[in-house]
Amino acid sequence: MSPRDPKDCTEMSHVRDAIDGIDRQLVDLMAQRFGYVDRAWQIKQHGPEGAVVPWRIQQVIDRVRAHADERGLPPDLAEAMWRQMIGWFIQYEEEQLAQSSGQSADMDDKTEC
Repeated sequence: MSPRDPKDCTEMSHVRDAIDGIDRQLVDLMAQRFGYVDRAWQIKQHGPEGAVVPWRIQQVIDRVRAHADERGLPPDLAEAMWRQMIGWFIQYEEEQLAQSSGQSADMDDKTEC
């Protein structure tokens, strides 16, 4: 069932049901995005690029702001949300890369014994 348009909501239960449905979709999309972030650190562990890639962060923010503006969403709101999400994902990548390099060092130590 597709949600009602906001203008067609005549009761708060309509608004809340629509918001709950959108929240489920957002979580599904964030889970999908997380899958790509999870893959990114795995690829990055074999290359020179670290978790923080400033040009890419700015590229994402610029695109999000432009799309938000096109959709009538305040660009500052979209940017704030994305910066929070990107910050969390960067921290996750850094932790995974650190664990991965620590495990590699542990494996190297074991092969030397």
